Amino acid sequence: MTAKILVVDDEPLLEYVIQQKFRQKIRAKEFKFIFANNGKQALEKIAADPSIDLVLTDINMPEMDGLTLLEKLAEADRTLKAVVVSAYGDLSNIRTAMNRGAFDFLTKPIDFRDMEITIQRTLEVVKQTREDLAKLQQAQTQLIQNEKMASIGQLIAGIAHEINNPVSFISGNLDHAKNYFKDLLHIINLYQKYCQDNLEEIEEEIEAVDLPFILEDLPQMLDSMTEGTERIRSLSRSMRTFSRSDSANRVSFNLHAGIDSTLIILRHRLKANENRPEIQIIREYGELPDVLCYPGPLNQVFMNIIANAIDALDEFSLVSNNEETENYQNNYPYQIQISTSICSNSIDEQEKIVIRIADNGPGMTEEIQNQIFEHLFTTKPVGQGTGLGLSISRQIVVEKHGGNLECISSPDKGTEFIIEIPL
Repeated sequence: MTAKILVVDDEPLLEYVIQQKFRQKIRAKEFKFIFANNGKQALEKIAADPSIDLVLTDINMPEMDGLTLLEKLAEADRTLKAVVVSAYGDLSNIRTAMNRGAFDFLTKPIDFRDMEITIQRTLEVVKQTREDLAKLQQAQTQLIQNEKMASIGQLIAGIAHEINNPVSFISGNLDHAKNYFKDLLHIINLYQKYCQDNLEEIEEEIEAVDLPFILEDLPQMLDSMTEGTERIRSLSRSMRTFSRSDSANRVSFNLHAGIDSTLIILRHRLKANENRPEIQIIREYGELPDVLCYPGPLNQVFMNIIANAIDALDEFSLVSNNEETENYQNNYPYQIQISTSICSNSIDEQEKIVIRIADNGPGMTEEIQNQIFEHLFTTKPVGQGTGLGLSISRQIVVEKHGGNLECISSPDKGTEFIIEIPL
């Protein structure tokens, strides 16, 4: 990986000298030097490129000197290290610079061998600091997420349990109601068959309540109520499947059941709305064995990716309502395609399960694609996204399951996430 070094000095010949002295490392792409004439320019370059690792700065410069720059660097990036370069006679300023956070100092005239050693040592510290910070952020994020998922899991499992009791009661009584209705219908038919005299009052009442309609509509009503209770029962099962909290040990799990439970929970978001038609789900499931895994966290990955796909399609529908967009909607319905398969790694012949989740939404630029798995990165408005979903998803797939999570996307060509889990 190329280290980016920002050199801040108002001496015009210094850029040429550094490029010459370090030309081998520049050609080998070990170092990349960026140059600024003063502290103000340096801050602009850091803002434009946050991946800068090290700042080599002079003290005496116009507009903004090195001492002022050091104070500003701590505000820009606490992991960024600075090395001060100044003359022997400027020891007082060097001491002030060290008190303001400079990591080390070099004296002029510059000993370039000493400069290279100092650069290497400083870069090692920067790398270690950033790795430690990343691990701390991951640990904090995982702790928060674990607590949140545990709470959500308990809540969903509790709701599912509470739903089951009344649903079972309704379902059981509906079966009895259907049988009662058949018995009553049989008796009504017998009365109409054998009691033909003095039925004027009864005939008037039959006409008033529209008995033929009742006899036709009531079975359909009972069937719709049965279907409704079955949908509630299905949702309850999906909630229990989704909220599985097997996090201590791997357990055998049907991944298709996990995906389907997620889709049922998100079903309300797939329906048509005022801006777009219904989102079609295309399943292309292969024959998969049950997998030893952590079901709850994996279901969380499915939820994050599918929910993001729905968000992307919703966003696409809001871009414009012009004729071009309407033609697109008519010819290319909104779709999320989910496929599963087993494939073998050609290197070590290890079998793995591959889950592909693709949408035909607006896609994303290469710049955004390179950042989507970063901690706290989000393209959603404030209050609608935390930037944790995909970061945690990769952590679950890669670190918890030893798998891989990849994203393939380009503008106007949709987005596909590929999840690989070792079998």
